[in-house]
Amino acid sequence: MDMDELMAQANALQEKVAAAQDKLAQMHVKGIAENGACIIDMTGKYDLIDITIREDVLSKGASFVSSIVATAYRDAKSKADELIDKVMGEATEGVPMPE
Repeated sequence: MDMDELMAQANALQEKVAAAQDKLAQMHVKGIAENGACIIDMTGKYDLIDITIREDVLSKGASFVSSIVATAYRDAKSKADELIDKVMGEATEGVPMPE
């Protein structure tokens, strides 16, 4: 493989990855805790969009609220991780990687 061909492949990969990152920025995942007591909405790039906490949960104290927010965040992050793997996998599919 000559250098021009290698550079063309690198540029094509860079464009696909950039497009995949743009796509991830537009996609949303929701993390849910305690049957919807807390819902976190984030993009596929981990940008926080919104946190919703049911009113009845607030009376359970700061420790409980903190706990369900953390649980909802972990759920959202896990879903975003899966989304990133899928979208980036599709973007790099068929691209020969150096060994």
